[in-house]
Amino acid sequence: LQNLFDLLNNQSVNIIFAVGLVVVLIAGGIDISFSVAASVVQYVTVVLLMQLGGGNWALGLQLAGATGIALGLANALFIHRFRIVSIIVTIGTFNVFFGLLMYLSRGRSLYDIPDWLYDRITILSIPLERGSATLYLPVLVMLFMGTATWVILSKTGLGRQSFGFGANPDAARRAGSNVAWIQAFAYGWLGLCAGIAGLMQAHIVREVVPNALYGRELDILAAVVLGGAVLGGGRGTVLGAVLGVVLLALIQNGLNLLGITPFAFKMIVGAVILIAITASNADRLLPESLKSLKEV
Repeated sequence: LQNLFDLLNNQSVNIIFAVGLVVVLIAGGIDISFSVAASVVQYVTVVLLMQLGGGNWALGLQLAGATGIALGLANALFIHRFRIVSIIVTIGTFNVFFGLLMYLSRGRSLYDIPDWLYDRITILSIPLERGSATLYLPVLVMLFMGTATWVILSKTGLGRQSFGFGANPDAARRAGSNVAWIQAFAYGWLGLCAGIAGLMQAHIVREVVPNALYGRELDILAAVVLGGAVLGGGRGTVLGAVLGVVLLALIQNGLNLLGITPFAFKMIVGAVILIAITASNADRLLPESLKSLKEV
């Protein structure tokens, strides 16, 4: 139980990233700038809060969310207004965001953060023979963001339009879907998730490290694809994204417990992803006669 709770605490930020990214993938886009955007958000938020006298959780979440949404909408603007492929735009903003952050911060970490952000907040603690199993605030935030994303995608017209636009953009346009609004929602929601995740990361490590989240975007993308989302759009679920992150975390945790070198982790994860994707597409490789038999 203690190991499970530790895993949830450690993966809460990644899961918040994943539930935001799955929305973009469903809408037919791709974003690799969200982890750097989260780094920008946590740095900007903490600096502003310290200038305002420290603030509190309510103000911190509002600042982080608003900054994250602004960065996400910047991606949506370039993609929609200038008709640029999403991966090209986000590669560009990835470098712009990270370059500006490192230039303005000089690569220095912030250790002077508000007391409310520094102090751990326990939401559940179960005594055990050796210590206790404890869940902290980021897990609660993760549950809230995951539930909110699921409700939007499955219970609202905007969510259904996102699926339709991702599956067939031309048909969605002819059906009257507002493409600008769908893209603004997708990238803005991922920006919101990135902002909240950045603040949770600062809360977990009790400091702001400019490059702490750098490079995490590809692992999250792999986890979301492993969870059933496709890069072509129109398919994906919140539960699948969560399970993708959890699966990779369990593999890494198991390898650590077995004493296997961490240098083998990327190789094993890559093999798992290839096997999973190959298995999910195996029916496309079947002869037509077997496909017909399978349908019967």
